[in-house]
Order: sequence, then structure tokens, then C-alpha cells
Amino acid sequence: MVGKIFAGFRTSWKGLSLTLRHLFAAGESRKVVGIKSANYFDQKNGIATIQYPHQKLPVPEVGRYQLDVEMDDCIVCDLCAKICPVDCIEIESIKATEAIGQTSDGTTKRLYAAKFDIDMAKCMYCGLCTVVCPTECIVMTDQYDKTVTNMNDLIYQFSDMTAEEAHEKREALEKQQAERQAAKAAALKKGQA
Repeated sequence: MVGKIFAGFRTSWKGLSLTLRHLFAAGESRKVVGIKSANYFDQKNGIATIQYPHQKLPVPEVGRYQLDVEMDDCIVCDLCAKICPVDCIEIESIKATEAIGQTSDGTTKRLYAAKFDIDMAKCMYCGLCTVVCPTECIVMTDQYDKTVTNMNDLIYQFSDMTAEEAHEKREALEKQQAERQAAKAAALKKGQA
């Protein structure tokens, strides 16, 4: 009985001394070092967690975080939307009546992006969209701390085309296609005569 009481006091003292040691060591802050540092796991003194947002952990080069699209380089090929396993990318394209420019790597752009939305609430951060992009316009950034109160704020809209502009582009395409059909019919009629 006395042995059990003594063991209980000894155990309580060990726990209390450990708690007091950590309490007095909490005045020191943890130093933020990368995982590749030789003493990464040897940091035993100081506060166990970092003081976010004043301190941030280093972001690895290959980290997969928020997506970003450089629309000037996008050829609206739709490969990213097709490969996405969770269908978080929604693209609507409009064929241009002529070439509308070039990307930074020299690829000719022939489609307008009427809509290019990415729902980051659905995104599983697999990175497949960045792999298949032929112009490398869709990339994963180092931004990981996106906090919103409304889920709709997680739908990133990259296309800057208004509904009126999209309607205008569609009408121009329909007019061009109608003119081509009329010219083709006239040529066919002339060839039969």
C-alpha cells in the first residue's frame, strides 16, 4: 500500500516536472527551418507550434496548392477539364473568326475563353491539369492559406469575357459560318450548271 502511494507521487512528480520544464521553456520561439535541415527533428526547446501567421513553414518546391491560370497563354484546348478526376474545371470556348494572337511560346490562339472556372472546393490537388497543359498556363502556386466564409468564393473565375462580348463573338462566328455555307452552295450550284 505504501509502495503504491510512493509510486503515485513519483509518477505525478515526473509529469509535473516535465510540464514545468515546458512551461518555462515556452518563452523561446521555435525557429522555422526546412525539412531538409539536419536538425529539423532535434528542436525540443521552445513553443511546439509556430506562431502563424507571423511565422510560416517553408513551402516545398513540389507542393500542390492553389491553382492559377495565365489566360494570355491559354489556348482553351480543354485538356485540363477533360483530365480532371473530380470535374472541378469548367471551360466554355468560342471559336474565333480568325487567329486572335499567340501565347508566350508561339502557339497560335484560335479560341476565346467565354468561361474558365475552377472550383477549388472540389479540387483534390492532384496536379493532373498542370501536367497535360500544352502551354503550361495552368500552374499550382505556393498559396495554401485561402480562407473564405462563402463556398462560392472558392470558385475562381479566370476568364474576363463578359456575357455581351461572348454573345458578340458567337454572332460573328455564326455570320462567318453562314457566309461560308452560302459561298459553298453557290460554288456547288455553279459547278452543276
